[in-house]
Amino acid sequence: MPEINEGFAQLSEQLMLVAGLAYAVAFCAYAWDLFTFSQAAKKGLATEAGAGQASGEAVESREAALAGAGARGAAGQGLGAGPQDRGVRPSSKTHAESDGVTAGDSMRYGKERRVVARVAVALTVVAAVVQGFAVVFRGLAAGRVPWGNMYEFCTTGSFAVAIVFLLVLTRRDLRFIGTFVIGLVLLMITAASVAFWTPVGHLVPALQSYWLVIHVSIAVLSSAFFTLTFAMSVLQLFQSRREVAIASGKKDKAPVMRLVPNALSLENLSYRINGIAFVGWTLTLMFGSIWAEKAWGRFWGWDTKEVWTFVIWVVYAGYLHARATKGWTGTRAAWLSIVGYLCVVFNFTIVNMYFSGLHSYAGVGS
Repeated sequence: MPEINEGFAQLSEQLMLVAGLAYAVAFCAYAWDLFTFSQAAKKGLATEAGAGQASGEAVESREAALAGAGARGAAGQGLGAGPQDRGVRPSSKTHAESDGVTAGDSMRYGKERRVVARVAVALTVVAAVVQGFAVVFRGLAAGRVPWGNMYEFCTTGSFAVAIVFLLVLTRRDLRFIGTFVIGLVLLMITAASVAFWTPVGHLVPALQSYWLVIHVSIAVLSSAFFTLTFAMSVLQLFQSRREVAIASGKKDKAPVMRLVPNALSLENLSYRINGIAFVGWTLTLMFGSIWAEKAWGRFWGWDTKEVWTFVIWVVYAGYLHARATKGWTGTRAAWLSIVGYLCVVFNFTIVNMYFSGLHSYAGVGS
């Protein structure tokens, strides 16, 4: 076995700390971008509400009163009187550009210059590059791929989440979920450094196989996609509830959500990304079975880790099937997606730490 390089190991931890600090600053920048947009939106609402009140005094017909019951909250806030159809299906309206209630459903970059958001993305790129070097040096220190325990899987997984997020940003303007995604990345790095830290060491015999590279790399990438859709599903629930409230004539209590596309657009993109992640998770399950046969002489043994990997597969398969064939759209689809990700988290944390079995490679406390 190659000798452990303590110098590279220490350098890796130092770079991981720098990456964590850069992610923290990026997180603050994303949050500040949302805050400044919210403040600007509130000022706009106050101005438009005054104008709307003055013009509303001239409207006395019964037809205008009936229409105003469902649209006064939207019209008075400059949101437009359009969302009558939203009272039936709040997230069914599509529009390429902002309609005053939500952002454009195309999620393309607009003409406005959000300087703080650009700074946040730039900081995310810097943090991801530094973290990439940290992961590489961890592998060089051990003389193997750096995902042999929970610390290494968590740091590599958080790196994959950041990379997937940045790649998606090249095609879609998802900076509105930057706070949530980078917040999860920060949480993973913190958990790895505080709760899961493990010194660099050699792999146990069962993991010394080329299947480790194939099986775990696909699992990490799939989990990164699931993390992204989890954040989108949570936002979908908030946006859907907000759209229903505005359609019923209530005041817009979260103007910052004007920066977010409508719930249907979030759901559609989440569905497509989950479909890609599900293919990866299927391969994870298949390659894991092949590896198990080579390592232990059987494809399936009902080990706790195997069972929960299968449970995750079943949950996401049910999500994709229900949405495609049974019309499970809207909040039900979002909740299924969230449940699936919670199963991923449970499989990684609780199963690894508290259930003994053939997959007990957490390394915590060793």
